[in-house]
Amino acid sequence: MRQLIVRFLNVAVIAAVLIGYNTVLDKRDKEDQIARLSAKLETTQLQKENLQAAAAASNTADTAASEAAEAEGQYVDGTYDGEADGFGGTIAVEVTVEGGQITDLAITSADGEDSAYLSNAEAIIPKIIEAQSADVDTISGATFSSTGIRNAAQEAIEKAEK
Repeated sequence: MRQLIVRFLNVAVIAAVLIGYNTVLDKRDKEDQIARLSAKLETTQLQKENLQAAAAASNTADTAASEAAEAEGQYVDGTYDGEADGFGGTIAVEVTVEGGQITDLAITSADGEDSAYLSNAEAIIPKIIEAQSADVDTISGATFSSTGIRNAAQEAIEKAEK
């Protein structure tokens, strides 16, 4: 009986040592994994900071270039005419440039246009002036008329380009 108890105790000690050893190995694996993930996180954060710094530098350069272009103006001062097809016929516009900037856009002729469509389409004029370009979206509900105004303005603006 005594031998049975000694063997049982030996088996219990061996089992306890194995369980303890596995626990230590699991803890080391988790610590290693945490260290790897922390290093990866730090690398990712550094890359993000570098990208943000590069984007900020790029934006600063773009802003400086666009401010310089705005200060100089991108168009030759004067009044320029343009024509294009609208919903009901030809639309003629007059673009005024002062200080190198588009300051006014007026419709000089739109004889065949439906007045309801034309009045809706005129909402494109402030967009063109604000954008300093005819590269703007057309007006929903007056697509053909606003496209005619935009294309006529583009023709006039091309005449004004430096």
